[in-house]
Amino acid sequence: MSWTRVFLTALAACVLFGALLVGATGCGSDEAREDDGVKPSPVGKVLEDTDEEGRHYREIDKKDAPKVAIEIQPDADSDGWDVRLTVHDFRFSPAGTGKTAEPGRGHALLRLDGRPLSFLRGPDHHIAGGLVRRGTHQVSVRLHADDDTVWAVDGEPVGSTADITVSDPGPTGTESAKAKTKTNAKAKTTATATSGPGTHK
Repeated sequence: MSWTRVFLTALAACVLFGALLVGATGCGSDEAREDDGVKPSPVGKVLEDTDEEGRHYREIDKKDAPKVAIEIQPDADSDGWDVRLTVHDFRFSPAGTGKTAEPGRGHALLRLDGRPLSFLRGPDHHIAGGLVRRGTHQVSVRLHADDDTVWAVDGEPVGSTADITVSDPGPTGTESAKAKTKTNAKAKTTATATSGPGTHK
């Protein structure tokens, strides 16, 4: 066999191998792509379940899950409510962070009576008093990954809820504001506060 024939045989084998490799890579990319736009991630499992706006839940083991508790108090200096989040095994990502789910990172979504109120990239927030009328209202928070999926354990979103009640002025001319909070971990705390007249509308 001549050297020319050996060279041509080797070249043909390399071309065939390259074509097979490109084809395999292309198939892998198609399988990894998700129709809903959520990028594949080694963190947890993206479920079919979604929140009210269609964001998918990302299921993770309980031992690896972040935790959040919410505390709400009337603002003593202005008309409104101060919200404070306490998180464990979780870090707030700064604005501009890439859209990839990373363990124990992301942002929080605050809701008032089920309606989205604000995305939080830190533990503190102020709710204007005009948004909370007399009566009982529900303030809830859920933790999201950076790709906007919702961290979940056993199919339930990782979050916390506070029921706040603003009552009518009492005989002394003051309004009583109460906040009772609970988390999906079944831990419960209560807090009460009294504000001066005209603080809550």
